[in-house]
Amino acid sequence: MGALLLVCLVAMAIWRTSERQALAGLAQQGQADLSLASDRITAQLKRYQELAVLMADHPVLSALTEGGAQDEGSGRVEAQQQGAQEKAQAAARALLTAAADKTAALDIAFADTSGQILARATRGGEAGELDLRRAGYFTRAMQGALGTGHGVYGRGALDMPDLLGGDNARAGASEPRPQRAYFYAAPQFSKSGSVVGALIVVVNIDMMEWDWIGGNPAVYFLDEAGEVFISNRRELLFSRADAARVLIPPDGAPALGAPARRWQSGAYDLLRLDWGPYLPTRAMALMRDLPVIGMRGVALIDVGPARRIAGLQTGVFLALCVAFAAMMVPILARRRVLARANAQLERRVARRTRELSNSNAALRREVAERVAAEAALKQAQAELVQAEKLSALGQMSAGISHELNQPLMAIQQFADNGALFLKKGKADVAGENLGRISSLAARAARIIKNLRAFARNESEPMGKVNLVQVIDTAVEMTEARRERDGIICDWEGGAPVYVWGGEVRLVQVFVNLITNAADAMSGQGGGRIRITLEEGRRLSVILRDTGPGIKDSEKIFEPFYSTKAVAAGAAGEDGMGLGLSISYGLVQSFGGVIRGANAPDGGAVFTVELERWNEAKATA
Repeated sequence: MGALLLVCLVAMAIWRTSERQALAGLAQQGQADLSLASDRITAQLKRYQELAVLMADHPVLSALTEGGAQDEGSGRVEAQQQGAQEKAQAAARALLTAAADKTAALDIAFADTSGQILARATRGGEAGELDLRRAGYFTRAMQGALGTGHGVYGRGALDMPDLLGGDNARAGASEPRPQRAYFYAAPQFSKSGSVVGALIVVVNIDMMEWDWIGGNPAVYFLDEAGEVFISNRRELLFSRADAARVLIPPDGAPALGAPARRWQSGAYDLLRLDWGPYLPTRAMALMRDLPVIGMRGVALIDVGPARRIAGLQTGVFLALCVAFAAMMVPILARRRVLARANAQLERRVARRTRELSNSNAALRREVAERVAAEAALKQAQAELVQAEKLSALGQMSAGISHELNQPLMAIQQFADNGALFLKKGKADVAGENLGRISSLAARAARIIKNLRAFARNESEPMGKVNLVQVIDTAVEMTEARRERDGIICDWEGGAPVYVWGGEVRLVQVFVNLITNAADAMSGQGGGRIRITLEEGRRLSVILRDTGPGIKDSEKIFEPFYSTKAVAAGAAGEDGMGLGLSISYGLVQSFGGVIRGANAPDGGAVFTVELERWNEAKATA
């Protein structure tokens, strides 16, 4: 029951949410449709408003009011004036008739300040019988402003009090064909600025509605009295909106159907209607004020699609729930069967537990023996690892002695020479030797520091390094080693070029490469090492020797790989096979690449590619 109640609550929530989302979409589209209909009505009426304003001061119409200002004289003069007035009225009537025909206006009339019609487009009735004094829009025009109003125009019985009477005047029963009309009254001003007449344009609302009768959505426009005056549904015309804004048919008209019922759904007003096949049964009422024409537009948006969408989404949810329930029924049945099987199995296990107690005791003893054997094995493995560590440490000490051999021998030589110079009284030369001793001691300290830092994965800060100076230093440090075996080093140096790296570690890389080349050529009675520098996107240092070459180029950078015995040569580190491995790691830490290969004409070739120094990259 709890699950069923939860499903019902969720289904109701889905229904309400889906309906409100759909209503929001319909409201947005409905507002756009209402705005379009309102703009169309306003634009169509605007044409006639401009017609009234532009024609009010037409010279032909101005002649109607100018003629009446002359003084009455003799009978002959009076007859002449009357003839001129008739000609002016005929010209004005022709002008107004042509304008009405071209603009499809229902009627166009011109009246003086007393309300007397001087000329109009339609025929019938005497002009002297017309009275506009009760018309609100005419009164507004006499005040110098544009007057507007609306009412019912009797086309058959052209009774001007009905034609141009009150804003909401209706045609009498004797009128054969009443028509709805909208009125514009534009004042005519004299040269002195006073109002001397007004042009009244009568707009045919029935003709304006013709193009959009029956269109969707249903739209109607209420006047100030709450009466439907314009609509694309004829059955709504002249209905009145009550206090609850529900339409009531006019007196004497047949009822549209059951009275409308209004209710609220979220932020939207909804109506239940039974007003025939051309109006929605359930509708959303959207409103928009049109102060330009003094009306309020209302659109009746059919909310049936919103309810269908909500029902569809709720139905999909319920279908999924039913499918899930259908899927869960066999699963629950299997679970019940499994629970019974588990209970039976537990009973069997309980019976077997007593039988297995002795076996478990024997197994515990065996496990204890295996644990003891495993502990002994781990102890032996730990001792073996420790022995390997001690062996590696001993071999590393041989490598360190190789790196420190040259500076220490130089320090000893400079110290002996300094003592002799002091005995001879050459203190300045002895001072130079002491300075060199200090520099070599600092170099030895840096070598030890960098070896220790490399072992800890630590190093001096990366920065701007003069590659030419680094190679000069490496060549100088290995000079004694090369001279011992008669090995010549071709290196021309040149202008400084800068790379990204660490100076001491780069010196160590090239010392290792030069020393390895010298060791490879030590048994052949001399040799040559050539170092060149190539500039491109990256800087490449190429070191070529005339030795026997590399036996296995794929393994030369692996740790502890060497073709010499540990004690061979002057470099114990090279005998261990750590020199090239260390160099490989150092170059990689600078973002570079080191490669080794055999030259086509014999000997080995090592290439070191390094990143150029980039000031922008360094400050980034």
